[in-house]
Amino acid sequence: MSDAADPASCVRTLRFDASHPSFAGHFPGQPIVAGVLLIEAAASALLAWRGLSVRQVVDAKFLAPLRPDETAELELVALDSGRFRFTVHRGADILVRGTLEGAA
Repeated sequence: MSDAADPASCVRTLRFDASHPSFAGHFPGQPIVAGVLLIEAAASALLAWRGLSVRQVVDAKFLAPLRPDETAELELVALDSGRFRFTVHRGADILVRGTLEGAA
């Protein structure tokens, strides 16, 4: 999950199977991964990487959708001891970017 040579960042691959129950209602005929699932993935990565839970989502900007069975990468970068920038991208396309505040 993390690059051992760079403890200031963490990268995780994301992929949501088309059978995930959220796709039934988000949105029928044009399913996309719900934003809350992407933020939850960032929170899970932060917990696994630094042992911190999310105290607050400082900001989040959703720029493009992630569809079922597409692969994307989540990257967390430490801004300081308590704030982390997260980015979800598919290739060169940034899908989501934001800032999390962690808590022990």
